[in-house]
Amino acid sequence: MSLKLQLVRDNEIILEVPLSPIDWSKEQLETEFEAFEDDFQRFSNMFEALSNATRLRMMRRLVEEEDRTMNFADFMRDLDLNPKTVWENSKKLREGGFLKKTGRGTYRCSEFGQSAFLTLSLALRRLVESLEEIENLRR
Repeated sequence: MSLKLQLVRDNEIILEVPLSPIDWSKEQLETEFEAFEDDFQRFSNMFEALSNATRLRMMRRLVEEEDRTMNFADFMRDLDLNPKTVWENSKKLREGGFLKKTGRGTYRCSEFGQSAFLTLSLALRRLVESLEEIENLRR
């Protein structure tokens, strides 16, 4: 069984990634792994940004907001956080590309941040569940 991950825009496949190394040529794998290593710091910042429950709650809250914008006091009140926690975690989210500071104490979820958050929190969870289910079926 050949498993592939597809990214589709307006019913057009714009990316298709085989999920088994046997479906890649040696050269393709080598090229992709080298590209990943080149981008390692960027991915590291993204995963580090979302590797904390408080930052996940902050991102969830932002994504749920109609205009994807919140201020410092909103985070403190809505998530019961102290100022230091908001400051430190918003900094990590900015470093990961998820947040933009739009004014004094005001943060907006970037377009990239919205898509990356949904991909890394929801789609990745579903992908892992599917892979585990396939693995269990093969046993």
